[in-house]
Amino acid sequence: MRCFIAIDISEQIRKSLADLQNELRRKADIRKGDVKWVAPEAMHLTLKFLGEIKAEQTVDVCNIAGAAAGRHRSFDLEVEQVGHFGGASARVLWIGAGQDCRALVQLHEDLEQELDLAGWAREARKFSAHLTLCRVRNAKAGIKLVQMIRPYEDLNLGSMPVDSLCVYQSELTPKGPIYTALGKYELK
Repeated sequence: MRCFIAIDISEQIRKSLADLQNELRRKADIRKGDVKWVAPEAMHLTLKFLGEIKAEQTVDVCNIAGAAAGRHRSFDLEVEQVGHFGGASARVLWIGAGQDCRALVQLHEDLEQELDLAGWAREARKFSAHLTLCRVRNAKAGIKLVQMIRPYEDLNLGSMPVDSLCVYQSELTPKGPIYTALGKYELK
């Protein structure tokens, strides 16, 4: 099964993200099939994507997530700054989530360290805390989106509390992924 560890986002931020997506969609002037917008109800802040794991390994993942959560205090993080991955042509549009939040970085590092010790390799690239707004399927659309988001680079949607983390199973379907919570762990 595909598995990841994430932070759920607040309903207030989820609503603001849906409004932002609708605004960007209206302004984008690109074909519907060129961009796959992430459903707001499916958005989360991924701390660690584990990929395919064996069902029996979920117990270890949940134990590690629960132990890590118990070592960290709850905190707030800012949701701000629209950006993109990919050079002149965006592959992904995102909004930052706690990019300068020390508590988030410490929680992520704790998870990485414990999972590494248990046999899941560390991520090669630097952690980039973000919420994915859309995935771009066409290079020309990606170029338009890069230019269009410049006025949103300083956007701030506010802060949200982080008081737990979740282990999710992800099932890919033609209509999009289905996420099933395998465990939710409160921060202290």
